Amino acid sequence: EHMHTYRMTPISLWNASSAGFFTDDVINILIKYSRFEMSENISIQIKALMGRYGKVRLETWDEGFLKISMTDELLMERFFHIEAIERFFEKRINKTTVLIKKVNRGVIKQAFIKEGYPVMDKAGYRRGLRLEVSLEKNIVLRDYQEQARDAFLKSGTYLGGSGVIVLPCGAGKTVVGMAILEKIKEHVLILVIGTTAVKQWKRELLEKTTLMEKDIGEFTGEKKEIKPVTIATYQILTHRKHMTDEFTHFDHINQNSWGFVIYDEVHLLPAQMFRFTASLQGIRRLGLTATLIREDKKETDVFSLIGPKNYDMSWKDIEQKGWIAQAQCYEVHVTLDKSVEKDYVTAPKRQRFRIVSENPAKSQIVEKILDKHKDEHILIIGQYIKQLEMLAMKLNVPLIMGKTAQEDREVLYQHFREGKIKVLMVSSVANFSIDLPDASVAIQISGKFGSRQEEAQRLGRILRPKKGGNKAYFYTLVTAGTEEQDFALNRQLFLTEQGYDYIILDEKELCFENVAL
Repeated sequence: EHMHTYRMTPISLWNASSAGFFTDDVINILIKYSRFEMSENISIQIKALMGRYGKVRLETWDEGFLKISMTDELLMERFFHIEAIERFFEKRINKTTVLIKKVNRGVIKQAFIKEGYPVMDKAGYRRGLRLEVSLEKNIVLRDYQEQARDAFLKSGTYLGGSGVIVLPCGAGKTVVGMAILEKIKEHVLILVIGTTAVKQWKRELLEKTTLMEKDIGEFTGEKKEIKPVTIATYQILTHRKHMTDEFTHFDHINQNSWGFVIYDEVHLLPAQMFRFTASLQGIRRLGLTATLIREDKKETDVFSLIGPKNYDMSWKDIEQKGWIAQAQCYEVHVTLDKSVEKDYVTAPKRQRFRIVSENPAKSQIVEKILDKHKDEHILIIGQYIKQLEMLAMKLNVPLIMGKTAQEDREVLYQHFREGKIKVLMVSSVANFSIDLPDASVAIQISGKFGSRQEEAQRLGRILRPKKGGNKAYFYTLVTAGTEEQDFALNRQLFLTEQGYDYIILDEKELCFENVAL
């Protein structure tokens, strides 16, 4: 009676190939677990797609050039007739080998993968300036953190040094990055989603490694420091005065002798940043994320420019080991408030989602949940500023949003960590890279349409290990029978695949004495 549907994509199969799986491994696993007999067509498609990984290889040549080798002459002829690829060919060595300029290493990998052929990059990486760094003696890696580190490095072979590590929020991705840095020991550029994440990374580096204040620079809107360890925001790197101008800080950052680049929350890599990553192909590159999902379908760019997925682990597996909190998810169905019924019925389709997302009836449900969890640290998370401001005023709780000054954000986050504030309301600025270990309850009052990525990240805000029972509770308030309910189904897909169940509650049933929390 229990059936699950999975989707295989070219990227997932190429990730399997890069991780050392063979076609027969994949097919045998599918045959073993399939409810029904597997079609021969599926086996043929799997063999065809996985067989493409390794047909195009990138290797070293001489100063200024790399060579591209292909497994057969016909394949080479095919690409000589594709202008997006052929324009990068400099010189043909033989029937299956051609030279390209080193500077085009990234863009040609993008071009090949768009044609359905991922490049096996064996060209290696240049050395950056030496950096003496070690983890503090009191830092003991968990088994999966060691596995993730080793999967990225691949024993120092040419296959190691670029890729993505996928671990749930709260599982210590930052520690994995530092463990890899300890092995590489070269100048590192760390790219993050915002200034709060810059401060957080710096705090973690000072606490968990032998690095000192003088070793770590911040490159943000406030500071422009280049040091052996430089933490920069994606926003500052892609800043330019006008759309047609060059990026303001691009060259200044790019000219340094980095030996390692870490992309935090790599799934959020801005489209403009792909240009920067294309120019860093000669450097080891690590992507860290909890969800390798891009709603714009640009996972192929992450694969070609950062690297394949080196390691991931089920959220539930890590939960069972006690490394993240045990989370219970609830979807609470709320009736549309009569004050906005007419607006909803008469509004254009594009506006109806916002009307139901800002449903005034949700405020009463929030108050009920707050009363139930009054002794816990609670985050109230939403998308729409007007809705958040009105609710914050009604509940008399502090609100962090885009226009909140960085200094004020840090103060509020610190007060929340210390227990001076029990309830904190945040906009989407707090979706990522916010370390609030004591937060055990999240109430999501509105979100960004059907974003699976956002749903997972918001749950991740409360997954840090907790003292005591190690429990966390995630509530999503949804206006029943509307577009918001439809989008909620899509938002939950990633977490459902990770093993999380959503308990559906009607607002009239929201009597907590009868709900197993």
